[in-house]
Amino acid sequence: MREIRAAALVAGCLLLGSPGAAQTPPATVRADFLKTLDRPRVPLAPSQAVATTVDGYAQELLSFASEQDERVPLLILKKPAQSTRRAVVIALHGTNGAKESMRDLLERYADQGFLAVAMDARHAGERASPIPGLANPYQSALLRAFRTGKGQPYLYDTAWDVMRLVDYLSTRTDVDPSRIGVIGNSKGGTEAYLAAAADTRIAAVAPLIGVQSFGWSLTHAAAWEARTWTLRAAVEAAAADGREGVNAAFMKKFYDRITPGLIDRFDGPAMLPLIAPRPLFVVNGDSDPRSALGGVRTAVSAGEKAYAAAGARDKFQFLLQVDTAHETTPEAHDAVLKWFVRWLSPAGS
Repeated sequence: MREIRAAALVAGCLLLGSPGAAQTPPATVRADFLKTLDRPRVPLAPSQAVATTVDGYAQELLSFASEQDERVPLLILKKPAQSTRRAVVIALHGTNGAKESMRDLLERYADQGFLAVAMDARHAGERASPIPGLANPYQSALLRAFRTGKGQPYLYDTAWDVMRLVDYLSTRTDVDPSRIGVIGNSKGGTEAYLAAAADTRIAAVAPLIGVQSFGWSLTHAAAWEARTWTLRAAVEAAAADGREGVNAAFMKKFYDRITPGLIDRFDGPAMLPLIAPRPLFVVNGDSDPRSALGGVRTAVSAGEKAYAAAGARDKFQFLLQVDTAHETTPEAHDAVLKWFVRWLSPAGS
């Protein structure tokens, strides 16, 4: 077993910068992204919560409507003694996860006084209904989106659901709507920064092993192959439809179809700057094949420049985990927890 070395906190200028082309104004990027995500807003219609006490935590299970025929199941934990309005941390799971897989993380944040919330992403957990095409509902949804243009199951649908979750949380009497943060792991990390870029009500965000430049990866074979591994069943079936090979050109076509703008207008280097000057903590591994270091640096450099321009250098952190692949170390989790406590003051005013 390899020796795990301490994570290194990277500060200052990075080696790779964002592309030299003229930058689109952030307000325009956000408006365009919101237009891409937009769909009819329906009443939230939250269900009656099933409230229990589990292992000393007040637990709620409920759901709300994010759009027509889409309900989002929630798992909410808090320490029952506190009566003030609380800061919130929303925890987003990765591929093949579910809200229950985030329970340990929820407990850590509830211990610090947060209202801790996890949700099932589209086609995961309670939302994993069979879809014709492939055995796995998520992969089948990706394939259906490529074939028909129906839905945005890769990243964008969940980013929308997070925005609607903020709508719901803002109605609760135990929530301070000015102190809602988001943490996400892997796919959830990408969804976290996309949601924060779109929705300025998200007060702080920590994407874990999810920041990347998809455009950069398409110019590096090892990077795009590893990045698309979790989409492989859908990608191979989509390529087979047109008797095409799975290569960088096809992956551009695939991304353009299921997540328009992901490789350029709404890529990591374009979206991280939209979060400034709100607190942003990026965590990646230096040996992560799915978030190759060159693409990470391209995105982080763009974010770093935006925070410097906003006079908010102290609100941007980049933790590069040394000798770490696609995982988050205990040391990184500890650092992120302290950072959320610092910026969101969980115990209330």
